[in-house]
Amino acid sequence: MKRTFVTLLMAIGFVAFTQAQDTETVEADGSTGAKIEFEKVEHNFGKITEGTQATVTFSFTNTGNEPLVLNSVRASCGCTTPKWTREPVAPGATGEITAIYNSKGRPGNFTKTITVKYNGENGTQFLTIRGTVESAPVDAAPPVQANPK
Repeated sequence: MKRTFVTLLMAIGFVAFTQAQDTETVEADGSTGAKIEFEKVEHNFGKITEGTQATVTFSFTNTGNEPLVLNSVRASCGCTTPKWTREPVAPGATGEITAIYNSKGRPGNFTKTITVKYNGENGTQFLTIRGTVESAPVDAAPPVQANPK
């Protein structure tokens, strides 16, 4: 009876040990998963004329070891429209996020943020665009017509 009990305990221990070995493989530097690395995270348009659709593209690379998925890309206001790589980005591959700022009716300084949420390390990245919108030239007023009496 003791032999059967000891054999059973050894078998359970062996199974538990082998199951523990099936955990996720970790890279030599200790990181796993997707990792995003941008060429730049901020862009200054400088001075632009009111009515301009100012556009900048932020390029990034997946420096991790699993596919990178952008779960959501949101601008801080409706005047900025983001467009981004929708398909998963393989390890070592690149993707893009394009920000389009509509300056119509918005003279003055601006700073806008694009929030990028992704499946990788840290999970969130912020991109910033800024600049100054100069008022568009005012067109000449239409001639005034006199009312005949």
